[in-house]
Amino acid sequence: MLEQDIDSLTPSRAFSRRDFVRTGIGTGFAAAVLPTLAQSTITTDASGLTVGEAMIPVGGFNLPAYVARPQGKTGAPVVLVVSEIFGVHEHIADVARRFAKQGYFAIAPELFVRQGDPMSYGELARLIAEVISKVPDEQVMGDLDACAAWAKTQGADATKLGVTGFCWGGRITWLYAAHNPAVKAGVAWYGRLVGESNPLQPRHPVDVAASLKAPVLGLYGGADTGIPLDTVDKMKQALAQGGPAARASQFVVYPDAPHAFHADYRPSYRRQAAEDGWKRCLAWFRSQGVA
Repeated sequence: MLEQDIDSLTPSRAFSRRDFVRTGIGTGFAAAVLPTLAQSTITTDASGLTVGEAMIPVGGFNLPAYVARPQGKTGAPVVLVVSEIFGVHEHIADVARRFAKQGYFAIAPELFVRQGDPMSYGELARLIAEVISKVPDEQVMGDLDACAAWAKTQGADATKLGVTGFCWGGRITWLYAAHNPAVKAGVAWYGRLVGESNPLQPRHPVDVAASLKAPVLGLYGGADTGIPLDTVDKMKQALAQGGPAARASQFVVYPDAPHAFHADYRPSYRRQAAEDGWKRCLAWFRSQGVA
């Protein structure tokens, strides 16, 4: 179940700026990252899967999410897929389908929906200032809790709960592994580790490292100009001072990989690092009982 031949996935068509106008969650790409790269963008088909949009109750709010699960299977382990700042676009939905092909109940929630639509922003600075910076960590933790609880009502095995995320979602992965004692394992792809505290982001991964409730595998790029390797070293030092889950956490740094090396629709994509990271991600979940 846990082996995947990435070469068997087929490249998608090219996307232009008109494609940010989507017909539903998990379609199109954010305007800020178009046009995408047709030669590397991966498309995973939905054969054998049940996929589509779900509305997940969070108090009195309905949170949209893209869900991919093995067709007809109950008791599937759960993986929460946390997006980049660009929201749940076609790539994130594809990652959810990749997990579902491996037997997982994958949920990719649209965590920015209360603050705005990141798909519609063509300017990165405006997207961060007007949407991303206004999303409270506490809200995100509650939304992810609701996703895990909802999965249980859908016949999934929420006692086998994993979380993974990319960039913004990588930071959230570390935080969620410290927040929810039900999490068994996390995989953080190039998520920021340090930062200034503010009312909406009071703590960062380095601040919660010692209190992790589940071990996290960090997949980082040695050529990532936004996440200096000295911050990885700081995180390692903080983990070493923590409990069993913190001390069991690991890092893999790909020396020549830039930020977003897994994002196969962007120029930052590095196939070798992405494929190796994906295999390590699956193996990590399996080793921690999320399988």
